[in-house]
Amino acid sequence: MYLYIKQFVLFVTIIFFASCREHQYAISEIHGNQLPIAPSESPTTKDSIQNFLEPYIKHVNNVLDEPLCYAPYVISKNDGRYNSSAGNLMADIIMMQANPVFKSRTDNNIDFVVLNHGGIRSIISKGGVSSRTAYEVMPFENTIVVVEMRGRAIRDLVSHLIRSSRPHPISGIQIIIDNKNQLSSVTIQGQPFDENRIYNVATSNYLFNGGDDMGFFKDRLQHFELQYLIRNAMIDYFKNIDTLKAGVDDRFLKLDTP
Repeated sequence: MYLYIKQFVLFVTIIFFASCREHQYAISEIHGNQLPIAPSESPTTKDSIQNFLEPYIKHVNNVLDEPLCYAPYVISKNDGRYNSSAGNLMADIIMMQANPVFKSRTDNNIDFVVLNHGGIRSIISKGGVSSRTAYEVMPFENTIVVVEMRGRAIRDLVSHLIRSSRPHPISGIQIIIDNKNQLSSVTIQGQPFDENRIYNVATSNYLFNGGDDMGFFKDRLQHFELQYLIRNAMIDYFKNIDTLKAGVDDRFLKLDTP
């Protein structure tokens, strides 16, 4: 009897361990079906969605197209060799709108502004100027950054502007070159450039991060991200003015004589 019990226990143990053993599975075959892709919603569903969105679309368009100020002539980035009406306007807007923000946060002023010619994506047509105009001119989500820079970095910045031969937008700084494209003078806020000074330069976050080959912003002491979109600065400016005034001037000037 004892032998039968021992054999029974051994049999149960073998069955138990066999049941606990991991099973190995393998794919024996694969079936595939081609499913056509077609719109899931019916024309009726499309119409109902369109009808639902229509009031919101109309409201957005009304806000974007509401006249904020007036342009008495076309303002373009291509109407000047070393500076342009659109570039000058945009840089002046940044100076005017961003400086109070920077002043309130740091108790310092912006010394000058530099942007890039390619960042201006449209003319400002003659007639009513709206928020949509700002979106057309500046469709990017670029924000304003103020960079604290030493005098030697400012020299690199000025040299880059001269070499580029493009009317990059500037404000608060005047650059004069001779007829051989050599630097004649630089003034900032009406004062001669001082290489021993530290200057606060307003620009876009795109240029601050080295865009458009403007790597001189790497040579900085610190920077201040204002969290202020350039486009919003334009809209705020448009709301507070009746008629735009912009033109080519002498902020970047090439002399005809040596």
